[in-house]
Amino acid sequence: MRWDGLRLETDEGGQRESTPLFARSAVTRTFDTPEFRGVTFYEIHARSIVNRVPSASRVPFEWTVNPYRGCTHACTYCFARRTHEYLDLDSGRDFDSKIVVKVNAPDLVRRELAAPRWRGQPIAMGTNVDCYQRAEGRYRLMPGIIGALRDARNPFSILTKGSLILRDLDLLAEAAEVTDVSTAVSAGFTDEPLWRAVEPGTPSPRKRLEVCATLNEHGVACGVLMAPILPYLSDSPRALETTVRRIAEAGATHVTPIVLHLRPGAREWFMAWLSREHPRLVPRYLELYGRGAYAPRAYQERIGETVRALAREHGVGRSAPHGARGARRLGERPVRPPAPAATAEQLTLL
Repeated sequence: MRWDGLRLETDEGGQRESTPLFARSAVTRTFDTPEFRGVTFYEIHARSIVNRVPSASRVPFEWTVNPYRGCTHACTYCFARRTHEYLDLDSGRDFDSKIVVKVNAPDLVRRELAAPRWRGQPIAMGTNVDCYQRAEGRYRLMPGIIGALRDARNPFSILTKGSLILRDLDLLAEAAEVTDVSTAVSAGFTDEPLWRAVEPGTPSPRKRLEVCATLNEHGVACGVLMAPILPYLSDSPRALETTVRRIAEAGATHVTPIVLHLRPGAREWFMAWLSREHPRLVPRYLELYGRGAYAPRAYQERIGETVRALAREHGVGRSAPHGARGARRLGERPVRPPAPAATAEQLTLL
């Protein structure tokens, strides 16, 4: 969203911290608990929350809700990193540890869905940063947001790496009875050492696939965004087969593979990590990504064909949940990644 649409406020006794962006201080908080140690939260009141995706963005949705900015998942490759630079924060450590919280998001969603101009278009969540990152455990914004969408019978989707979505399982099931609800977990690989290295703040891939299974068992359709697939790290035939097999075992309604893309901000952060941990791969990555953010089309097509063949072999989508309005739509019309292009706005939680 545009940051000139935010109103920054303080409350009496609240800790203050100045940043170049904030002409007036937001309420800033730190919590001395292990899961939040070293993290600063900026509590702001947004003026709007249901945001239209720019028409140039080649994605399968038009409207989004993002209650947070920045993400403690700390994924080295996250495409959204550069958005922190719009706040005069950096796309590295600041993105991982300085989290903007739109504390009035539930009230805004309810108000904006009730506006006469709103036509009930589908809303996507988790498309910028994860709405079920650790901060959600403290701020609890999603129950109010889902409740507002349910009450308005407004279709929506959620993409997440977080297991906290299961806290809201009853709400999601209620919403799925009255409107189209689709969910997906992001799990690009199942290699645990690689997970700990590049996604240090997330639940394990095994846990994410358990989330997928639980959602489907309760009638909330859930697929898997197999993303990102990391060249030379998680793209071997054995690695791809293992991941797709476990996705099938979780009962995913579909699997959508997406190869790593390296946009500015994410590119510098990921390549710095690669230089430290896998220096021998740097020349290979420069060869793949030397001309832009996306791997060559031939490579992407090969990976896609391999994953689709494995999905057929292992039966992904054969046991879609029953009773949820969104189940058929998810099973039959999985979201496909946009064609690689230097100007594409690929808004996925990668």
